[in-house]
Amino acid sequence: MINIKTSGAGRRMARVAHMRALKSGAASFALALSVSYVALPSVAEAQQYRFSSVSIEGNQRIEPSTILSYAGIARGETVSAAQLNDAYQRVLGSGLFETVVIEPRGNRLVIEVTEFPTINRINFEGNRRIKDDALNAVIQSQARRVFNPSTAERDATQIAESYAVQGRVGATVNPRIIRRSDNRVDLVFEIFEGGVTEIERVGFVGNQVYSDARLRRVLETKQAGLLRAFVKKDTFVPDRIEFDKQVLRDFYLSRGYVDFRTTGVNAELARERDGYFVTFNIEEGQQFRFGQITTISEIPEADEVEFQDSLKIRPGVVYTPSLVENSIARMERLAIKKGLNFVRVEPRISRNDRDLSLDVEFVLVRGPRVFVERIDIEGNVTTLDRVVRRQFRIVEGDPFNPREIRESAERIRFLGFFSDADVQAREGSAPDQVIVDVDVSETTTGSLTFGGTFSTSTGPGAVVKYNESNFLGRGQKLGLAITTGTDNRQYSLNFAEPAFLGRDLRFGLDLSYIETDNQNAVYDTNLARFRPSFEFPVSENGRVQLRYTLDMSEMTDLASTAGALITSEAARGTEWSSALGYTYSYDTRRSGLNPNAGVLLEFGQDFGGLTGNNQYIKTTAKAIAQTKVLNEELTLRATLEGGLLNYISGSGRATDRFFMGSSVMRGFDPGGIGPREVNGATNDSLGGNSFVVARFEAEFPLGLPEEYGISGGLFYDVGSLWSLDQTNADVINEGFKARQVIGASLFWKTPVGPLRFNFSRALSKETGDQEQTFDLSISTEF
Repeated sequence: MINIKTSGAGRRMARVAHMRALKSGAASFALALSVSYVALPSVAEAQQYRFSSVSIEGNQRIEPSTILSYAGIARGETVSAAQLNDAYQRVLGSGLFETVVIEPRGNRLVIEVTEFPTINRINFEGNRRIKDDALNAVIQSQARRVFNPSTAERDATQIAESYAVQGRVGATVNPRIIRRSDNRVDLVFEIFEGGVTEIERVGFVGNQVYSDARLRRVLETKQAGLLRAFVKKDTFVPDRIEFDKQVLRDFYLSRGYVDFRTTGVNAELARERDGYFVTFNIEEGQQFRFGQITTISEIPEADEVEFQDSLKIRPGVVYTPSLVENSIARMERLAIKKGLNFVRVEPRISRNDRDLSLDVEFVLVRGPRVFVERIDIEGNVTTLDRVVRRQFRIVEGDPFNPREIRESAERIRFLGFFSDADVQAREGSAPDQVIVDVDVSETTTGSLTFGGTFSTSTGPGAVVKYNESNFLGRGQKLGLAITTGTDNRQYSLNFAEPAFLGRDLRFGLDLSYIETDNQNAVYDTNLARFRPSFEFPVSENGRVQLRYTLDMSEMTDLASTAGALITSEAARGTEWSSALGYTYSYDTRRSGLNPNAGVLLEFGQDFGGLTGNNQYIKTTAKAIAQTKVLNEELTLRATLEGGLLNYISGSGRATDRFFMGSSVMRGFDPGGIGPREVNGATNDSLGGNSFVVARFEAEFPLGLPEEYGISGGLFYDVGSLWSLDQTNADVINEGFKARQVIGASLFWKTPVGPLRFNFSRALSKETGDQEQTFDLSISTEF
């Protein structure tokens, strides 16, 4: 319905239009009667018309010849009443006229039309959430074009759908016109945005293994909670529901439930139209495990035993499609390494319902002889072609491998440089040639952040950060940061080239300068570091980093209460040290066989003495294991971490030794445990050359609505910090003495980041230790 706003003159125009419409309707009715009359069986011959002239009336912008072309009636042509009706329908169906009247007057045919007005301008009223430019992009009506009521109604529907995507399903849009002179109108879309229609509840029917709370954590769609003003995923979006159906399927398939399916999704709108109740109806099925794993070869030169030995799947492991895909990729890479081109691996799966197992037979077959003719990249304005091209493990002229193309597409999307990346293969200049088309849409990759920080150990502070993950379009990472606190200031620059010299070799450069003002100590420090490094893979899950470190440290503004050791160390002034080092890391958290468990192992050493008088070996190690039990409701995590600083010649000082803050061992202040120099007013933390700590923790839901993002945890830490290369009679706690801490944690996922509240109590501690019963880490950016 098009509602018309008119003034006095406008009302007169409206009455004229109304009379014309009545006349048009009467003429159409008379014409229909004449057609039905001539169609009666009693009439021997249909009525015929012949016109010596055709006149067009009422047209202002449309040429008479154009109207005649729509009518399809020529002068002197004999036409029937049915043909006149067809002519009427064609002229009216052109969409150019409000009314059309075709009237025979003797030997003259009169076609009287009323043209649709021209749109003078388009306005939007009542819109605050979506700007005018965004709304103009979704409508078809345009200024200085002919107004069409049907098009305006469709535009109103499109605008309402734009609001529905944002969760405002109650939004209404009414198109109205305001008459102007010269048969022009202003088209106005009156918008009532309404409120956000949130999802009040997400439920599941048919789930037996996993609880509603566990499945809700998988979905992109979230329930409305305390943070509904910030969380935008608690609005009802049909496309997101469809995505969640696929996410649910992937979740169950990765855990062996091959028969899982979503039978339907019910989305019920509350009577007040202010909330949705979404229910997923699912069938979990049974969990399957891998049965027999075999390999056969249909290629004479491919040794099936060698390919079988390359597999890491073992019978009894929970079935997951990703493990099959990884095995196929591993076997195809082995074929390329052995010089066997066009080898394809086809998995043939046999189902055993009796023991709920799936036998997998990998068959080596010869694929078609197809080569990559070229790789075309489009859409990248800033990003250089080579950044996209190096995500491919193949180049022009190599054998074509569809699996490799799919994996390359995933690597391109994983870069984070593009909002959309489409990779397709098409036939090239010959049947045995393939062209790979890469179409990308770039997105913003840089950020400038002004923020605030707070920590129970360093107090409040301010942060200014600049990060660019695609520096100059080269795929390089650049970071600049200035952090200031109550008693510290830090300046840092980080740069990384992920493909140094075009290889899988990451070059990094870290520069930092830190100033502290009596931060948990009786002296100030100035620390500078220059560290270039190279990192590269050595196995599927292993990487090695090689680095050079140049450090500068000085201890200044020593308090008068400082002990003899600290005083002697500060008297050494500015010291420089340099070291060559390495770190080996082994991480299965992403590529492991179990989606609910992972292991991280790190071992590193730095060999100092290239400059300065001190020669030392600094060794650090860390092992982390995590798993989820009780249907993934309970997360268990264990960490073992340690370090050893061994001086071959010379000696270190407090700026070189290890300290155990709350991130290493909870329950104590930074510098709260380990060797101390105590004498009267002197109570100085000295740090230690050795430390070891074991951390055990469990994280679990508290029964609160998961949309609040609040969960709980328990932890137990045991560790020690000990050993000095210089000592005196005032030093205590120099030997190994284990401290034990128990505590509870409260986790809160907020839009500004995850917060963690630790409440702890020391079960065992030593004289001079400084306990910390509460610890909070928070970071706010705005």
